[in-house]
Amino acid sequence: MAMNNIHLTAGMRSNLVSMQNTAKLMDSTQSKLASGLKVQSALDDPINFFKAQEHRNRANDLESRKDAMSEAVQTVKAANNGIEGLSDMLAQAKSLAQSARSASSTDALQFASQYNEIRSQMTTLAEDSGYKGINLLNGTDEELTVYFDADGDNSITLTGFAGTADGLTVSDVGSTWTSSATETCTTAIDNALTAIDNANSELRTKSKILSSKLNIITTRDEWATNMVNTLEEGADKLTLADMNEEGANMMMLQTRQQLGTTSLSIASQAAQAVLRLF
Repeated sequence: MAMNNIHLTAGMRSNLVSMQNTAKLMDSTQSKLASGLKVQSALDDPINFFKAQEHRNRANDLESRKDAMSEAVQTVKAANNGIEGLSDMLAQAKSLAQSARSASSTDALQFASQYNEIRSQMTTLAEDSGYKGINLLNGTDEELTVYFDADGDNSITLTGFAGTADGLTVSDVGSTWTSSATETCTTAIDNALTAIDNANSELRTKSKILSSKLNIITTRDEWATNMVNTLEEGADKLTLADMNEEGANMMMLQTRQQLGTTSLSIASQAAQAVLRLF
């Protein structure tokens, strides 16, 4: 048997609807306080939700670019370490060549042997100056392209050079420094000194180029860091809840709920008065 409908007074029904609305607002406020977000989905505010999502997507893309920029910085530093090491070795080789000018035939032979050993170590050093598979001292075929923006439209390319002894045209002197012909020996030493000076000049030029590009990369890395912070801050302003405001809202809603309960009790007193007639 079907139950008869329960009829509420207008006052009770009005209070009940008000309490239901208050409960919904309390649920919404509790969710904001728990998550810290005033916009959690597109249903809350589609415009701000998708704008914030766009900001965060771009920030994530820039973060990945920052990782690549950091790796590029390390690659350039590795190459620069190699250049500094090559410069030191060239200084040692130059000292040996200068000493050979006034040395005896036997001593000149020893100097030439040491010179050739340094030359061999220069090639080894250049070959060991790579970072994660990229060696900017391993020839012009070595390239590293660094992208700065999320779309990949802006970039810079680092091109390597031959930092080996052969690449710097520092040749093996063999036994030319101990030739019986003094003029030939002097010419060979002078040629070696000229090759060393030219190699040093080449290293300085390449070092300046790498330093210039390194400055560009570090500047863009700092820019990316600031831009990521700006985008994250913009997304937060669109979606984060004001915890002070939401806390105050919760207090007012709790008060409203208590008042609604009291009001509903008062509205039901008229119906309760009927019971007193029996």
